[in-house]
Amino acid sequence: MAGTTYGSGDFVYELVPDWAKLPHGWVFTQVAAVAVDADDNVYAFNRSEHPVIVFDRDGNFVRSFGEGNFPNAHGMCFATDGTLWLVDNGDHTAKRYTTDGEHLMTLGTKDVPGEFGEPFNKPTDATVATNGDVYISDGYGNTRVHVFSDSGEYKFSWGQTNGLPGVWHGDFNLPHNIWIHKEVVYVADRENHRVQLFDLEGKHLNTWTDFIQPTDIYIDDNDIAYVGELRNRVSIADLDGNVLSRWGRFPSKEPGQFFAAHGIWADSHGDVYVGEVLEGQRLQKFRRVR
Repeated sequence: MAGTTYGSGDFVYELVPDWAKLPHGWVFTQVAAVAVDADDNVYAFNRSEHPVIVFDRDGNFVRSFGEGNFPNAHGMCFATDGTLWLVDNGDHTAKRYTTDGEHLMTLGTKDVPGEFGEPFNKPTDATVATNGDVYISDGYGNTRVHVFSDSGEYKFSWGQTNGLPGVWHGDFNLPHNIWIHKEVVYVADRENHRVQLFDLEGKHLNTWTDFIQPTDIYIDDNDIAYVGELRNRVSIADLDGNVLSRWGRFPSKEPGQFFAAHGIWADSHGDVYVGEVLEGQRLQKFRRVR
């Protein structure tokens, strides 16, 4: 809404109305994940006929890819070489693509869920360490994190092996998203309403608790964490988990508010992009003004 700002303190934003300019007749349906590349191109991983839709920073359509290959888009990240990992909890796979849409690799067996904690049973997201290792949160059918080498070789896992939810440190109740920043692994433990921190070997380090169903976490080069929450809000925090800014209230499709925030990322200018699922079904851009 014109003149309305969102957030507080040093993190204040204004909505960019109707930012994403889709081709005629296209719709997003549910925007499960969003990512921004080094050139500030924005990638929307969504559950429409066009799973990956790419925009420039001004919201102009650039290209799409992945058509016919993703029954239920869920998580997305960049590898160290700039390629994309795309995680689908509908067919139990994580697929690697170039940003032009060339398929490079698939982890997991399509339409075959892993049993007894084995990869994958409705996986949720991926993140990549500086050495290229891929960490995949396996959240809906399993309650695990799995680690693979850059070439796709399985290395190790942690979390529960019985698929049942847990509440202790290191346990998960729907590990919904995963991120690595400065050798620390951050896991959005959605149904435990927390973000858990681990070292690269899976040793528990810390827990952030001031969140409601965290769905996604992105951390920028300035050590600022952006957290999407399914309960219709966005939080910005420091690396101790202290909330610096927050907005969103009740479920709302009103511009600037949220109905199931599910994916979040920030570009090099500090502008924030939020994808929504369920009744939200959109991608909103918030321009930083302070």
